[in-house]
Amino acid sequence: MQSLKFAKVNNSIVTDITSLNSMQFHFHIHGCSNFSLSNINITAPGNSPNTDGMHISSSDSIKVFDSVIGTGDDCISIGHSTTNIAITNITCGPGHGISVGSLGKRPEERSVNGISVTNCTFVNTTNGARIKTWMGTVPAEATNITYEGLIMKGVQNPIIIDQSYGSNKKTTVSNFDDI
Repeated sequence: MQSLKFAKVNNSIVTDITSLNSMQFHFHIHGCSNFSLSNINITAPGNSPNTDGMHISSSDSIKVFDSVIGTGDDCISIGHSTTNIAITNITCGPGHGISVGSLGKRPEERSVNGISVTNCTFVNTTNGARIKTWMGTVPAEATNITYEGLIMKGVQNPIIIDQSYGSNKKTTVSNFDDI
């Protein structure tokens, strides 16, 4: 369930929208191409469950920029079968950060390629840059993912890669000496 869903919207620009206290996802972008969103303001309490600010799936050439997103879940989540996603100048918080995934839970899912998160600020979030995949499921790839120019203030897990998402066993990178 989402407050606003863009399905198979191509060659379009959406700007100057505010979403306040959605019951679940605020925006869902699915099956879209060459689609830009800017000056978006998404707000929900930090303790509200499953209130992703924006979820992007099965889409290509999506740009999200110059926006403020604060929710009880991911500020932006990038799902399966997405390519060429550019996220720029987003202020995120509260929330769970900007996440690629979760990926690999369902057999119809395909690879993710060409994700760029640039010049974003995270304030009092659980995570900052996050990638999460299900273990031992669909053989797909998450490639060409770039996080650059991030500012983090009061972030619990600035960078987290979770390749066992959804299980009790966690494999995460939290210490750069381990890389």
